[in-house]
Amino acid sequence: MKKVVLVLFAFLFLSINQQAMAYRIQTFSSDAKIIAAMRVLEQAGEQDVFRNLQKYGMRIKFDDLTMVTNGKNAFAVSTYNNFGTRVILINSAYKNAPAEQIACLIAHESYHTGYSADLEEETLATQKEASCWTRLKVASKTYPDSKLTRRLDKLSGLYLASSSDNNLVEQKIASNGFYRSQLGLN
Repeated sequence: MKKVVLVLFAFLFLSINQQAMAYRIQTFSSDAKIIAAMRVLEQAGEQDVFRNLQKYGMRIKFDDLTMVTNGKNAFAVSTYNNFGTRVILINSAYKNAPAEQIACLIAHESYHTGYSADLEEETLATQKEASCWTRLKVASKTYPDSKLTRRLDKLSGLYLASSSDNNLVEQKIASNGFYRSQLGLN
């Protein structure tokens, strides 16, 4: 009898805890593809991503990034709209990307906290993107041969090969010309 009560108590506790951690995904976007990607993050237990999105009041949408500095090459950006609201803009070129890939872009951008990033923040954001891809990529699924797939695979490889005293993700960012300029590393 005690075991049954303990099991019921544990189930009730976990159910309540699960609901407390739930987020209304539609508050972040109304786009069906983005909502699908958010559900992937939710199912993977990526609560830190949701906490960041909620903390900074972020909205997420697809947009043509050609007007943004280096935008045609950008996968996504975290910025502010005209009303001062934080917005994650995902390059509309990736609107048909698999939900797992869009989820990784959202995870990355959720880690940006201000108008500009430094090497530490960019490294954390990129590591989050890589760790998400490492966990979310479905082994039995064929992904498109795209620039985004190649990026995620490369980052995942660097992430997996890194150690506490040899951060290959950080080294890659620090040696990249775009990031060197963007992060003031020159």
